[in-house]
Amino acid sequence: MWRQLAPAFRMVLFFTVLTGLVYPGLVTGLGQALFHRQANGSLIEVNGQIVGSSLIGQNFTKPEYFHPRPSAAGDNGYDASASNASNFGPTNQKLVDRVKASVEQFRKENPDYTGPIPADLVTASASGLDPDISVGAAEAQAARIARARGIPVDQVLQIIHEDARGRMLGFLGEPRVNVLSINLELDRHFFHR
Repeated sequence: MWRQLAPAFRMVLFFTVLTGLVYPGLVTGLGQALFHRQANGSLIEVNGQIVGSSLIGQNFTKPEYFHPRPSAAGDNGYDASASNASNFGPTNQKLVDRVKASVEQFRKENPDYTGPIPADLVTASASGLDPDISVGAAEAQAARIARARGIPVDQVLQIIHEDARGRMLGFLGEPRVNVLSINLELDRHFFHR
């Protein structure tokens, strides 16, 4: 019996060491060596203090800042430990009600905007923590931000277009702006009242 169990035990021990120690150690070492910033969370630091990550969305509610996508992560949203989508289907009344509430809130906060509301401002992402919004979603908020900061709308639009990132690999996704990054850019250029 030991003749059958001994090889099985050695294989379990070998693969435990290989997949539990060697492989994670190798991947962690390569990540730290080749992609140090990303491997450590893509943290953004301002004046020596970490203010967030460029990979995880956070909520901004003040009128002088760009607002992110709605979040379904956690009870109040934007909880990185509870990253998930709502999983509501398009015919689910809870989704319809939440989108209607988001539309009403957007119209209330942005009375100067009369165009169609970009979908990413009223729908949550799959993770609930999307750090980016579309360029159109940023432009839809420009008038509110300009009014709150006492600056011309053109200056807000200029920052949007300077901060915008194109499609990944030239064809994947849509042009977008990182909400934390663009809000920090606004604070660097224009102090709000």
